[in-house]
Amino acid sequence: MHDLVVRNGRIIDGSGADAIMGDVAIDGETIVAVGGDVGPGTRELDADGRIVTPGFVDTHTHYDAQATWDPDLTPSGWHGVTSAVMGNCGVGFAPAAPDRHDFLIQLMEGVEDIPGAALTDGIQWGWESFPEYLDDLESRRWVLDLGTQVPHGALRAYVMGERALGDATDDDIARMAAMVQEGLQAGALGFSTSRTPLHKAVDGEFVPGTFATQDELLGIARAMKAAGHGIFQVASHHADVPESFDWMRAVAEVTGEAVVFNLNQPDYAPDLWREDLRLMEQAHVDGLNILAQVSGRPVGILESWMSTVNPFMLCPTWGLIAQLLEAERLEHLRRDEIRTALTTEAPTHWSDFLESITRGWDKLYPFSGEADYEPNPNASCAALAGDGLTPAELAYDQLMSANGRGLLYYPLFNYSNHNLDHLWELHQHPHTRMGLADAGAHCGTIADGGMPTFMLQFWARDRDRGEQLPLEWMVHRQTRQTAELYGLRDRGLLTPGLRGDLNIIDIDGLSVELPYLLDDLPTGANRFVQRAQGYGATVCRGAVTVLDDQFTGEHPGRLIRGPQNP
Repeated sequence: MHDLVVRNGRIIDGSGADAIMGDVAIDGETIVAVGGDVGPGTRELDADGRIVTPGFVDTHTHYDAQATWDPDLTPSGWHGVTSAVMGNCGVGFAPAAPDRHDFLIQLMEGVEDIPGAALTDGIQWGWESFPEYLDDLESRRWVLDLGTQVPHGALRAYVMGERALGDATDDDIARMAAMVQEGLQAGALGFSTSRTPLHKAVDGEFVPGTFATQDELLGIARAMKAAGHGIFQVASHHADVPESFDWMRAVAEVTGEAVVFNLNQPDYAPDLWREDLRLMEQAHVDGLNILAQVSGRPVGILESWMSTVNPFMLCPTWGLIAQLLEAERLEHLRRDEIRTALTTEAPTHWSDFLESITRGWDKLYPFSGEADYEPNPNASCAALAGDGLTPAELAYDQLMSANGRGLLYYPLFNYSNHNLDHLWELHQHPHTRMGLADAGAHCGTIADGGMPTFMLQFWARDRDRGEQLPLEWMVHRQTRQTAELYGLRDRGLLTPGLRGDLNIIDIDGLSVELPYLLDDLPTGANRFVQRAQGYGATVCRGAVTVLDDQFTGEHPGRLIRGPQNP
Protein backbone atom coordinates (compact mmCIF):
# COMPACT_ATOMS: atom_id res chain seq x y z
CA MET A 1 0.00 0.00 0.00
CA HIS A 2 1.58 3.26 -1.16
CA ASP A 3 1.20 6.50 0.77
CA LEU A 4 -0.04 8.41 -2.30
CA VAL A 5 -1.05 7.28 -5.77
CA VAL A 6 -1.88 9.56 -8.67
CA ARG A 7 -4.16 7.59 -11.00
CA ASN A 8 -4.71 7.55 -14.77
CA GLY A 9 -2.66 10.62 -15.67
CA ARG A 10 -0.97 11.67 -18.86
CA ILE A 11 2.53 11.62 -17.42
CA ILE A 12 5.01 14.20 -18.72
CA ASP A 13 8.06 13.15 -16.74
CA GLY A 14 10.25 16.26 -17.14
CA SER A 15 12.90 14.64 -19.34
CA GLY A 16 11.46 16.07 -22.54
CA ALA A 17 10.28 12.62 -23.65
CA ASP A 18 6.79 12.00 -25.01
CA ALA A 19 3.98 11.63 -22.50
CA ILE A 20 2.81 8.23 -21.32
CA MET A 21 -0.39 7.12 -19.63
CA GLY A 22 -0.31 5.63 -16.17
CA ASP A 23 0.05 6.12 -12.42
CA VAL A 24 2.62 7.62 -10.07
CA ALA A 25 3.20 6.18 -6.60
CA ILE A 26 4.90 8.00 -3.71
CA ASP A 27 6.01 6.57 -0.39
CA GLY A 28 7.06 9.16 2.18
CA GLU A 29 8.88 11.87 0.23
CA THR A 30 10.01 9.64 -2.65
CA ILE A 31 8.59 8.45 -5.96
CA VAL A 32 8.64 4.65 -6.00
CA ALA A 33 6.79 3.75 -9.22
CA VAL A 34 5.79 5.44 -12.49
CA GLY A 35 3.62 4.12 -15.32
CA GLY A 36 1.02 1.42 -15.66
CA ASP A 37 -0.94 0.29 -12.62
CA VAL A 38 1.26 0.86 -9.56
CA GLY A 39 -1.12 -0.69 -7.06
CA PRO A 40 -3.31 0.86 -4.34
CA GLY A 41 -2.56 3.91 -2.21
CA THR A 42 -3.66 5.05 1.22
CA ARG A 43 -4.61 8.27 -0.55
CA GLU A 44 -5.40 8.40 -4.25
CA LEU A 45 -5.81 11.37 -6.60
CA ASP A 46 -7.57 10.94 -9.93
CA ALA A 47 -5.70 12.56 -12.81
CA ASP A 48 -7.92 11.20 -15.59
CA GLY A 49 -7.98 13.68 -18.48
CA ARG A 50 -5.17 15.74 -16.97
CA ILE A 51 -1.39 15.89 -17.19
CA VAL A 52 0.99 14.94 -14.39
CA THR A 53 4.28 16.82 -14.29
CA PRO A 54 7.16 17.18 -11.85
CA GLY A 55 6.86 20.15 -9.53
CA PHE A 56 8.24 23.29 -11.13
CA VAL A 57 11.68 24.56 -10.10
CA ASP A 58 11.91 28.36 -10.27
CA THR A 59 15.54 29.51 -10.03
CA HIS A 60 15.00 33.29 -10.00
CA THR A 61 12.91 34.62 -7.12
CA HIS A 62 13.28 37.27 -4.42
CA TYR A 63 11.64 35.72 -1.37
CA ASP A 64 14.61 36.69 0.84
CA ALA A 65 12.35 38.64 3.22
CA GLN A 66 8.95 37.09 2.45
CA ALA A 67 10.30 33.69 3.44
CA THR A 68 10.40 34.93 7.03
CA TRP A 69 6.68 35.72 7.20
CA ASP A 70 4.76 33.89 4.42
CA PRO A 71 4.64 30.08 4.59
CA ASP A 72 2.62 29.93 1.34
CA LEU A 73 5.25 31.86 -0.64
CA THR A 74 2.73 33.30 -3.03
CA PRO A 75 2.55 33.71 -5.94
CA SER A 76 4.83 30.69 -6.53
CA GLY A 77 2.72 28.45 -4.31
CA TRP A 78 -0.27 29.04 -6.59
CA HIS A 79 1.63 28.09 -9.75
CA GLY A 80 2.90 24.58 -9.20
CA VAL A 81 6.35 25.56 -7.90
CA THR A 82 7.75 23.02 -5.45
CA SER A 83 11.33 24.32 -5.33
CA ALA A 84 12.60 27.89 -5.66
CA VAL A 85 15.92 29.72 -5.47
CA MET A 86 16.20 33.26 -4.08
CA GLY A 87 19.10 35.62 -3.39
CA ASN A 88 19.39 36.70 -7.01
CA CYS A 89 20.77 39.92 -8.51
CA GLY A 90 23.20 40.65 -5.69
CA VAL A 91 20.56 41.72 -3.17
CA GLY A 92 19.48 40.01 0.03
CA PHE A 93 19.58 40.19 3.80
CA ALA A 94 22.64 38.21 4.84
CA PRO A 95 25.26 38.73 5.98
CA ALA A 96 23.78 41.65 7.88
CA ALA A 97 25.59 43.78 10.43
CA PRO A 98 23.11 45.23 12.96
CA ASP A 99 23.83 48.78 11.82
CA ARG A 100 23.27 47.93 8.12
CA HIS A 101 19.70 46.65 8.28
CA ASP A 102 18.21 49.87 6.92
CA PHE A 103 20.83 49.97 4.16
CA LEU A 104 19.88 46.46 2.99
CA ILE A 105 16.17 47.28 3.14
CA GLN A 106 16.65 50.42 1.05
CA LEU A 107 18.72 48.41 -1.40
CA MET A 108 16.03 45.75 -1.82
CA GLU A 109 13.29 48.37 -2.04
CA GLY A 110 15.07 50.26 -4.79
CA VAL A 111 16.19 47.28 -6.85
CA GLU A 112 13.20 44.98 -6.47
CA ASP A 113 10.36 47.44 -5.69
CA ILE A 114 9.38 45.80 -2.41
CA PRO A 115 7.93 48.41 -0.02
CA GLY A 116 10.53 49.35 2.56
CA ALA A 117 7.96 49.78 5.32
CA ALA A 118 6.76 46.22 4.73
CA LEU A 119 10.33 44.92 4.92
CA THR A 120 11.03 46.88 8.11
CA ASP A 121 7.86 45.59 9.73
CA GLY A 122 8.03 42.04 8.40
CA ILE A 123 11.65 40.98 8.86
CA GLN A 124 12.48 39.69 12.31
CA TRP A 125 16.27 39.82 12.24
CA GLY A 126 17.52 36.69 13.94
CA TRP A 127 20.92 36.46 12.26
CA GLU A 128 24.10 38.31 11.37
CA SER A 129 26.26 35.90 9.39
CA PHE A 130 25.09 34.02 6.32
CA PRO A 131 25.20 30.62 8.07
CA GLU A 132 23.02 32.10 10.84
CA TYR A 133 20.53 33.25 8.17
CA LEU A 134 20.37 29.70 6.84
CA ASP A 135 19.81 28.41 10.37
CA ASP A 136 16.90 30.82 10.75
CA LEU A 137 15.40 29.66 7.46
CA GLU A 138 15.87 26.02 8.39
CA SER A 139 13.56 26.49 11.35
CA ARG A 140 10.72 27.49 9.00
CA ARG A 141 8.31 25.54 6.81
CA TRP A 142 6.66 26.52 3.53
CA VAL A 143 4.55 25.00 0.77
CA LEU A 144 7.74 24.54 -1.27
CA ASP A 145 11.46 24.01 -0.82
CA LEU A 146 13.62 27.12 -0.84
CA GLY A 147 17.31 27.57 -1.55
CA THR A 148 19.37 30.75 -1.58
CA GLN A 149 22.59 32.39 -2.72
CA VAL A 150 25.17 34.74 -1.19
CA PRO A 151 24.33 38.25 -2.48
CA HIS A 152 27.19 40.57 -3.42
CA GLY A 153 25.45 43.74 -2.21
CA ALA A 154 24.92 42.43 1.31
CA LEU A 155 28.40 40.93 1.38
CA ARG A 156 30.04 44.25 0.50
CA ALA A 157 27.87 46.14 2.99
CA TYR A 158 29.00 43.77 5.75
CA VAL A 159 32.70 43.74 4.91
CA MET A 160 33.19 47.32 3.71
CA GLY A 161 30.55 49.22 5.72
CA GLU A 162 30.29 52.84 4.58
CA ARG A 163 32.79 52.10 1.79
CA ALA A 164 30.51 49.51 0.19
CA LEU A 165 30.07 51.53 -3.00
CA GLY A 166 33.79 52.11 -3.51
CA ASP A 167 36.74 50.01 -4.61
CA ALA A 168 37.56 46.94 -2.56
CA THR A 169 41.05 46.56 -1.12
CA ASP A 170 42.96 43.29 -1.21
CA ASP A 171 41.95 42.73 2.42
CA ASP A 172 38.29 43.41 1.57
CA ILE A 173 38.43 40.87 -1.25
CA ALA A 174 40.03 38.27 0.99
CA ARG A 175 37.36 38.75 3.67
CA MET A 176 34.54 38.60 1.12
CA ALA A 177 35.98 35.47 -0.45
CA ALA A 178 36.22 33.77 2.93
CA MET A 179 32.59 34.63 3.67
CA VAL A 180 31.43 33.34 0.27
CA GLN A 181 33.22 30.06 0.93
CA GLU A 182 31.67 29.92 4.40
CA GLY A 183 28.20 30.60 2.98
CA LEU A 184 28.50 27.93 0.31
CA GLN A 185 29.81 25.36 2.76
CA ALA A 186 26.88 26.18 5.05
CA GLY A 187 24.43 25.47 2.23
CA ALA A 188 24.16 28.37 -0.21
CA LEU A 189 23.58 27.25 -3.80
CA GLY A 190 25.60 30.02 -5.40
CA PHE A 191 26.69 33.65 -5.43
CA SER A 192 24.90 36.54 -7.14
CA THR A 193 25.88 40.01 -8.27
CA SER A 194 24.46 42.90 -10.28
CA ARG A 195 26.21 44.81 -13.07
CA THR A 196 23.28 46.82 -14.41
CA PRO A 197 22.73 50.57 -13.86
CA LEU A 198 18.99 49.85 -13.70
CA HIS A 199 19.54 48.43 -10.21
CA LYS A 200 19.68 51.25 -7.69
CA ALA A 201 18.83 51.72 -4.04
CA VAL A 202 16.06 54.10 -2.97
CA ASP A 203 18.60 56.93 -2.74
CA GLY A 204 19.69 56.43 -6.35
CA GLU A 205 23.01 54.75 -5.54
CA PHE A 206 24.08 51.68 -7.50
CA VAL A 207 24.10 48.22 -5.97
CA PRO A 208 27.41 47.58 -4.17
CA GLY A 209 29.51 45.52 -6.56
CA THR A 210 28.08 46.98 -9.78
CA PHE A 211 31.55 48.12 -10.79
CA ALA A 212 33.59 45.50 -8.96
CA THR A 213 36.93 44.79 -10.59
CA GLN A 214 37.84 41.51 -12.20
CA ASP A 215 40.30 40.92 -9.33
CA GLU A 216 37.36 41.02 -6.89
CA LEU A 217 35.22 38.71 -9.02
CA LEU A 218 38.05 36.24 -9.45
CA GLY A 219 38.78 36.31 -5.72
CA ILE A 220 35.19 35.24 -5.12
CA ALA A 221 35.45 32.66 -7.91
CA ARG A 222 38.44 31.05 -6.21
CA ALA A 223 36.42 30.83 -3.00
CA MET A 224 33.64 29.10 -4.90
CA LYS A 225 36.14 26.65 -6.32
CA ALA A 226 37.41 25.94 -2.81
CA ALA A 227 33.87 25.33 -1.58
CA GLY A 228 33.36 22.74 -4.31
CA HIS A 229 30.09 23.97 -5.74
CA GLY A 230 28.07 27.05 -6.59
CA ILE A 231 26.57 28.86 -9.54
CA PHE A 232 27.69 32.44 -10.32
CA GLN A 233 24.58 34.47 -11.21
CA VAL A 234 24.80 37.98 -12.62
CA ALA A 235 22.13 40.56 -13.42
CA SER A 236 23.84 41.98 -16.48
CA HIS A 237 23.53 45.30 -18.28
CA HIS A 238 22.16 44.21 -21.63
CA ALA A 239 24.35 46.52 -23.72
CA ASP A 240 27.49 45.35 -21.89
CA VAL A 241 26.96 41.59 -22.17
CA PRO A 242 29.37 41.02 -25.10
CA GLU A 243 32.24 42.82 -23.40
CA SER A 244 31.38 41.07 -20.11
CA PHE A 245 32.32 37.73 -21.63
CA ASP A 246 35.99 38.36 -20.83
CA TRP A 247 35.41 38.31 -17.07
CA MET A 248 32.59 35.73 -17.23
CA ARG A 249 34.89 33.36 -19.09
CA ALA A 250 37.60 33.98 -16.49
CA VAL A 251 35.19 33.22 -13.63
CA ALA A 252 33.87 30.07 -15.34
CA GLU A 253 37.42 28.86 -15.93
CA VAL A 254 38.27 29.28 -12.23
CA THR A 255 35.10 27.78 -10.74
CA GLY A 256 34.48 25.05 -13.30
CA GLU A 257 30.79 25.73 -12.63
CA ALA A 258 28.04 27.60 -14.46
CA VAL A 259 28.06 31.37 -14.90
CA VAL A 260 24.53 32.56 -15.67
CA PHE A 261 23.61 36.02 -16.94
CA ASN A 262 20.21 37.62 -17.55
CA LEU A 263 19.40 37.90 -21.25
CA ASN A 264 16.63 40.28 -22.32
CA GLN A 265 15.92 42.20 -25.52
CA PRO A 266 16.10 45.97 -24.95
CA ASP A 267 14.66 48.37 -27.51
CA TYR A 268 17.99 50.16 -27.89
CA ALA A 269 19.70 46.94 -29.06
CA PRO A 270 16.97 44.60 -30.35
CA ASP A 271 19.33 42.18 -32.12
CA LEU A 272 22.14 42.02 -29.55
CA TRP A 273 20.87 38.70 -28.24
CA ARG A 274 22.21 36.97 -31.34
CA GLU A 275 25.72 38.13 -30.49
CA ASP A 276 25.18 36.89 -26.93
CA LEU A 277 24.28 33.47 -28.30
CA ARG A 278 27.35 33.41 -30.53
CA LEU A 279 29.63 34.20 -27.60
CA MET A 280 27.96 31.56 -25.43
CA GLU A 281 28.36 28.98 -28.14
CA GLN A 282 32.07 29.80 -28.43
CA ALA A 283 32.44 29.55 -24.65
CA HIS A 284 30.98 26.04 -24.70
CA VAL A 285 33.27 25.04 -27.56
CA ASP A 286 36.08 26.14 -25.23
CA GLY A 287 34.70 24.07 -22.36
CA LEU A 288 33.25 26.96 -20.34
CA ASN A 289 29.71 26.64 -18.98
CA ILE A 290 28.22 30.11 -19.57
CA LEU A 291 24.43 30.16 -19.77
CA ALA A 292 21.73 32.78 -20.30
CA GLN A 293 18.62 33.01 -18.19
CA VAL A 294 15.65 34.12 -20.30
CA SER A 295 12.06 35.10 -19.57
CA GLY A 296 9.01 33.49 -21.05
CA ARG A 297 7.30 36.76 -21.97
CA PRO A 298 7.98 40.50 -22.01
CA VAL A 299 9.28 42.01 -18.80
CA GLY A 300 6.21 44.18 -18.56
CA ILE A 301 5.36 47.13 -16.35
CA LEU A 302 1.81 47.20 -15.00
CA GLU A 303 0.42 50.73 -14.62
CA SER A 304 -2.56 51.76 -12.53
CA TRP A 305 -3.66 54.54 -10.21
CA MET A 306 -2.35 52.61 -7.19
CA SER A 307 0.85 51.09 -8.63
CA THR A 308 4.34 52.53 -8.74
CA VAL A 309 3.96 53.85 -12.30
CA ASN A 310 1.17 55.47 -14.28
CA PRO A 311 1.22 57.65 -17.43
CA PHE A 312 0.40 60.80 -15.47
CA MET A 313 2.79 60.44 -12.56
CA LEU A 314 5.03 63.28 -13.77
CA CYS A 315 2.19 65.76 -14.33
CA PRO A 316 1.88 68.70 -11.90
CA THR A 317 -1.73 67.85 -11.01
CA TRP A 318 -0.75 64.30 -10.05
CA GLY A 319 1.53 65.72 -7.40
CA LEU A 320 -1.52 67.21 -5.67
CA ILE A 321 -3.33 63.88 -5.27
CA ALA A 322 -0.59 61.23 -5.31
CA GLN A 323 -0.38 60.94 -1.52
CA LEU A 324 -4.12 60.53 -0.97
CA LEU A 325 -5.63 57.22 0.08
CA GLU A 326 -7.20 55.24 -2.74
CA ALA A 327 -10.84 56.20 -2.13
CA GLU A 328 -10.08 59.92 -1.88
CA ARG A 329 -7.71 59.78 -4.84
CA LEU A 330 -10.38 58.15 -7.02
CA GLU A 331 -12.92 60.73 -5.93
CA HIS A 332 -10.65 63.43 -7.37
CA LEU A 333 -9.86 61.41 -10.50
CA ARG A 334 -13.56 61.10 -11.33
CA ARG A 335 -13.83 64.89 -11.68
CA ASP A 336 -13.84 66.23 -15.24
CA GLU A 337 -11.44 69.05 -14.44
CA ILE A 338 -8.85 66.57 -13.08
CA ARG A 339 -9.20 64.41 -16.20
CA THR A 340 -8.74 67.45 -18.41
CA ALA A 341 -5.70 68.63 -16.48
CA LEU A 342 -3.90 65.29 -16.39
CA THR A 343 -4.55 64.49 -20.05
CA THR A 344 -3.38 67.88 -21.31
CA GLU A 345 -0.53 68.84 -18.99
CA ALA A 346 3.05 68.42 -20.15
CA PRO A 347 4.81 66.01 -17.77
CA THR A 348 8.08 66.95 -16.11
CA HIS A 349 11.05 65.34 -17.85
CA TRP A 350 13.00 63.29 -15.31
CA SER A 351 14.67 60.81 -17.66
CA ASP A 352 14.29 59.26 -21.09
CA PHE A 353 13.46 55.98 -19.36
CA LEU A 354 10.55 57.43 -17.37
CA GLU A 355 9.29 59.31 -20.40
CA SER A 356 9.32 56.09 -22.40
CA ILE A 357 7.35 53.98 -19.92
CA THR A 358 4.81 56.72 -19.14
CA ARG A 359 4.38 58.31 -22.57
CA GLY A 360 5.27 55.55 -25.00
CA TRP A 361 1.72 55.31 -26.30
CA ASP A 362 2.68 52.89 -29.08
CA LYS A 363 3.82 50.37 -26.44
CA LEU A 364 1.19 51.06 -23.77
CA TYR A 365 -1.66 48.58 -24.03
CA PRO A 366 -5.01 48.48 -22.22
CA PHE A 367 -4.86 45.28 -20.15
CA SER A 368 -8.19 43.63 -19.39
CA GLY A 369 -10.10 40.42 -19.91
CA GLU A 370 -7.65 37.61 -20.65
CA ALA A 371 -4.06 38.64 -19.99
CA ASP A 372 -2.54 39.11 -23.46
CA TYR A 373 1.26 39.08 -23.29
CA GLU A 374 1.75 39.20 -27.07
CA PRO A 375 -0.56 42.11 -27.93
CA ASN A 376 -0.99 43.22 -31.53
CA PRO A 377 0.41 46.70 -32.26
CA ASN A 378 -3.06 47.78 -33.35
CA ALA A 379 -4.20 47.31 -29.74
CA SER A 380 -1.90 50.02 -28.29
CA CYS A 381 -3.16 53.31 -26.88
CA ALA A 382 -1.68 55.10 -29.90
CA ALA A 383 -3.45 52.81 -32.37
CA LEU A 384 -6.79 52.82 -30.54
CA ALA A 385 -6.94 56.60 -30.13
CA GLY A 386 -9.30 58.49 -32.39
CA ASP A 387 -12.99 59.35 -32.53
CA GLY A 388 -12.24 62.39 -30.39
CA LEU A 389 -9.97 60.56 -27.89
CA THR A 390 -6.25 61.23 -27.57
CA PRO A 391 -3.94 58.42 -26.42
CA ALA A 392 -3.73 60.11 -23.01
CA GLU A 393 -7.52 60.26 -22.68
CA LEU A 394 -7.87 56.64 -23.74
CA ALA A 395 -5.26 55.61 -21.16
CA TYR A 396 -6.97 57.67 -18.46
CA ASP A 397 -10.34 56.05 -19.17
CA GLN A 398 -8.75 52.59 -19.09
CA LEU A 399 -7.29 53.28 -15.64
CA MET A 400 -10.70 54.45 -14.44
CA SER A 401 -12.34 51.19 -15.57
CA ALA A 402 -12.96 48.32 -13.14
CA ASN A 403 -13.91 50.83 -10.42
CA GLY A 404 -10.62 52.64 -10.77
CA ARG A 405 -8.51 49.46 -10.82
CA GLY A 406 -7.99 49.34 -14.60
CA LEU A 407 -4.55 48.36 -15.92
CA LEU A 408 -2.18 49.38 -18.67
CA TYR A 409 0.67 47.14 -19.79
CA TYR A 410 4.06 48.38 -21.02
CA PRO A 411 6.38 45.60 -22.32
CA LEU A 412 9.74 47.03 -21.26
CA PHE A 413 12.00 44.24 -22.53
CA ASN A 414 11.46 41.44 -25.06
CA TYR A 415 8.98 43.31 -27.24
CA SER A 416 11.08 45.44 -29.58
CA ASN A 417 9.59 43.67 -32.61
CA HIS A 418 6.03 43.71 -31.22
CA ASN A 419 6.05 39.91 -31.09
CA LEU A 420 7.73 37.10 -29.15
CA ASP A 421 9.42 35.33 -32.04
CA HIS A 422 12.90 35.83 -30.56
CA LEU A 423 11.79 34.17 -27.29
CA TRP A 424 10.47 31.24 -29.31
CA GLU A 425 14.00 30.86 -30.67
CA LEU A 426 15.74 31.46 -27.34
CA HIS A 427 13.70 28.80 -25.53
CA GLN A 428 15.01 26.18 -27.92
CA HIS A 429 18.67 27.08 -27.53
CA PRO A 430 20.77 24.54 -25.59
CA HIS A 431 22.61 27.25 -23.62
CA THR A 432 19.59 29.15 -22.28
CA ARG A 433 17.60 28.39 -19.16
CA MET A 434 14.13 29.40 -18.02
CA GLY A 435 14.06 32.14 -15.40
CA LEU A 436 13.53 35.82 -14.55
CA ALA A 437 10.00 35.40 -13.16
CA ASP A 438 11.13 37.52 -10.19
CA ALA A 439 8.47 36.09 -7.87
CA GLY A 440 8.30 38.06 -4.65
CA ALA A 441 9.69 41.23 -6.24
CA HIS A 442 8.57 44.32 -8.18
CA CYS A 443 5.43 44.47 -6.09
CA GLY A 444 4.08 47.69 -7.62
CA THR A 445 5.18 47.21 -11.23
CA ILE A 446 5.51 43.60 -12.40
CA ALA A 447 3.59 40.38 -11.78
CA ASP A 448 5.60 37.67 -13.52
CA GLY A 449 5.66 35.13 -10.69
CA GLY A 450 2.95 33.21 -12.55
CA MET A 451 5.39 32.42 -15.35
CA PRO A 452 5.37 28.63 -14.76
CA THR A 453 1.66 28.48 -15.55
CA PHE A 454 1.98 30.92 -18.45
CA MET A 455 4.69 28.83 -20.13
CA LEU A 456 2.35 25.87 -20.51
CA GLN A 457 -0.79 27.84 -21.31
CA PHE A 458 0.74 30.23 -23.85
CA TRP A 459 3.65 28.48 -25.52
CA ALA A 460 2.18 24.98 -25.64
CA ARG A 461 -1.52 25.79 -26.19
CA ASP A 462 -2.68 29.34 -26.91
CA ARG A 463 -0.09 31.23 -28.95
CA ASP A 464 -1.70 32.37 -32.21
CA ARG A 465 0.68 35.06 -33.54
CA GLY A 466 3.52 32.62 -34.19
CA GLU A 467 4.72 29.08 -33.62
CA GLN A 468 4.13 27.22 -30.38
CA LEU A 469 6.49 24.90 -28.50
CA PRO A 470 5.88 21.27 -27.45
CA LEU A 471 4.24 20.75 -24.07
CA GLU A 472 6.85 18.18 -23.08
CA TRP A 473 9.62 20.71 -23.77
CA MET A 474 7.90 23.43 -21.77
CA VAL A 475 7.65 21.04 -18.81
CA HIS A 476 11.31 20.01 -19.18
CA ARG A 477 12.41 23.67 -19.25
CA GLN A 478 10.87 24.29 -15.84
CA THR A 479 11.60 21.02 -14.09
CA ARG A 480 14.64 18.84 -14.79
CA GLN A 481 16.55 21.55 -16.65
CA THR A 482 16.18 24.19 -13.94
CA ALA A 483 16.75 21.65 -11.16
CA GLU A 484 20.03 20.49 -12.66
CA LEU A 485 21.17 24.09 -13.16
CA TYR A 486 21.44 24.50 -9.37
CA GLY A 487 22.61 20.98 -8.64
CA LEU A 488 19.22 19.75 -7.44
CA ARG A 489 19.52 16.32 -9.06
CA ASP A 490 17.06 14.72 -6.66
CA ARG A 491 14.04 16.41 -8.29
CA GLY A 492 12.55 17.73 -11.51
CA LEU A 493 11.89 14.26 -12.94
CA LEU A 494 9.14 11.71 -12.39
CA THR A 495 11.18 8.59 -11.88
CA PRO A 496 11.61 6.14 -8.99
CA GLY A 497 14.09 7.28 -6.36
CA LEU A 498 13.60 11.01 -6.86
CA ARG A 499 11.59 13.53 -4.85
CA GLY A 500 7.82 13.16 -4.58
CA ASP A 501 7.11 16.58 -6.13
CA LEU A 502 4.44 16.80 -8.82
CA ASN A 503 1.50 18.67 -10.32
CA ILE A 504 -1.83 17.45 -11.65
CA ILE A 505 -2.90 20.01 -14.27
CA ASP A 506 -6.01 20.45 -16.38
CA ILE A 507 -4.10 21.59 -19.45
CA ASP A 508 -7.29 22.52 -21.30
CA GLY A 509 -8.57 24.64 -18.41
CA LEU A 510 -5.21 26.08 -17.34
CA SER A 511 -5.10 29.88 -17.16
CA VAL A 512 -3.43 32.82 -15.49
CA GLU A 513 -5.83 35.40 -14.14
CA LEU A 514 -5.42 39.11 -14.78
CA PRO A 515 -2.99 40.61 -12.23
CA TYR A 516 -4.53 42.60 -9.40
CA LEU A 517 -3.35 44.56 -6.37
CA LEU A 518 -3.56 42.84 -3.01
CA ASP A 519 -2.82 44.64 0.27
CA ASP A 520 -1.46 41.65 2.19
CA LEU A 521 2.14 42.70 2.78
CA PRO A 522 3.19 43.69 6.30
CA THR A 523 1.78 47.17 7.15
CA GLY A 524 -0.97 46.48 4.55
CA ALA A 525 1.23 47.51 1.62
CA ASN A 526 0.11 46.60 -1.90
CA ARG A 527 1.61 44.10 -4.29
CA PHE A 528 0.54 42.83 -7.69
CA VAL A 529 -0.39 39.15 -7.70
CA GLN A 530 -1.58 36.77 -10.39
CA ARG A 531 -3.37 33.57 -9.54
CA ALA A 532 -3.85 30.41 -11.59
CA GLN A 533 -6.71 28.12 -12.47
CA GLY A 534 -6.28 24.51 -13.49
CA TYR A 535 -4.15 22.93 -10.74
CA GLY A 536 -5.94 19.81 -9.61
CA ALA A 537 -3.14 19.24 -7.13
CA THR A 538 0.40 20.18 -6.23
CA VAL A 539 2.47 17.74 -4.20
CA CYS A 540 5.73 18.64 -2.42
CA ARG A 541 7.72 15.96 -0.57
CA GLY A 542 4.74 13.65 -0.90
CA ALA A 543 2.34 16.08 0.81
CA VAL A 544 -0.59 17.60 -1.06
CA THR A 545 -0.17 21.37 -0.73
CA VAL A 546 -2.75 22.50 -3.33
CA LEU A 547 -6.04 20.86 -4.20
CA ASP A 548 -8.32 22.33 -6.87
CA ASP A 549 -6.36 25.62 -6.90
CA GLN A 550 -6.63 26.07 -3.11
CA PHE A 551 -4.00 25.61 -0.42
CA THR A 552 -4.61 22.63 1.84
CA GLY A 553 -2.67 24.02 4.81
CA GLU A 554 0.23 21.59 4.40
CA HIS A 555 3.71 23.12 4.65
CA PRO A 556 6.27 20.38 3.93
CA GLY A 557 8.82 22.68 2.24
CA ARG A 558 12.22 23.14 3.83
CA LEU A 559 15.49 24.94 3.29
CA ILE A 560 17.67 23.43 0.57
CA ARG A 561 21.24 23.23 1.84
CA GLY A 562 23.66 22.84 -1.05
CA PRO A 563 23.47 20.52 -4.06
CA GLN A 564 21.12 17.55 -3.69
CA ASN A 565 21.58 14.02 -5.01
CA PRO A 566 19.06 11.15 -5.02
